Amino acid sequence: MNRAPRQRSGPFSLGRPGSPSRPGPLGRPVSLGRRSIATLLLTSCVGVAAFGWPLLASTRSALVGHSTDAPWLFALLLPLLLAVVIAQISEGRTAGGGAPGLDAKAVALLGVLAAAGAALRPLGAGTAGLEPMFFLMVLAGRVLGPGFGFVLGSLSMFASALLTGGVGPWLPFQMLAMGWVCLGAGLLPGAATLRGRRELVLLAGYGAVASLLYGTIMNLQGWPYIAGLSGSISFVPGDEVSANLVRFAAYCLTTSLGWDLPRAALTVVLCLTLGATVLRALRRATRRAAFAAPVEFNPPKS
Repeated sequence: MNRAPRQRSGPFSLGRPGSPSRPGPLGRPVSLGRRSIATLLLTSCVGVAAFGWPLLASTRSALVGHSTDAPWLFALLLPLLLAVVIAQISEGRTAGGGAPGLDAKAVALLGVLAAAGAALRPLGAGTAGLEPMFFLMVLAGRVLGPGFGFVLGSLSMFASALLTGGVGPWLPFQMLAMGWVCLGAGLLPGAATLRGRRELVLLAGYGAVASLLYGTIMNLQGWPYIAGLSGSISFVPGDEVSANLVRFAAYCLTTSLGWDLPRAALTVVLCLTLGATVLRALRRATRRAAFAAPVEFNPPKS
């Protein structure tokens, strides 16, 4: 005896016979609107200034490290991250069918992924630069969008620092750098169309580049304040920016490349081996949560 297919309820129901059964476009919990773009640009400008100001310091500047300016940067970064979240909440879904904003389901997913990223970091931190949290941040940024990714990367780094006791002057810089890594993953092309092996290769390639750039950016945070280096790789206050950048490139090649390359290699391997499974799980969670679906409250029947 043949039974008719049971109609499913929810945002992806089968609907009438003959209608397509595949779900609609994958909604992202945090899509970029005008306010979000403005706050992200402001936050990024503050980050660039924080990383790069020693290159513009004069010869009479007393560079003593980020121990003095890091608390101020951290105090400024938290309100800016909060401003990104508030911008998403205030934008929401417009009457004309705009992009979904940040809601309770997106906040819950943000907390779960941030906790997962924080738990992954101690598994490889301190061992030849191996950091398995990078591949999760790249995949999450890819599926959930650049706005969500920036907040997720920053929050994950903050949570991992609390978990591992790695709170110090470097923390706000790590939060910014990881936020940029996730934001870049969300801006990769083909988010709605590219699938399968080609997408994994794209994410693996981006993960390798992002891992190297993360190490390079974090080198810029500490390099101007390291004493005892040879003249060919040491920072010279007041010298031309181009000359200091040449020394900085030599510093990265001779000191941190041995850490950055293993991080990039591990990210590539994890993206190619576990990427399909993780992407499938993230997209399934996003569909089940139906972030793009409007919430309707129906009065109880009398």
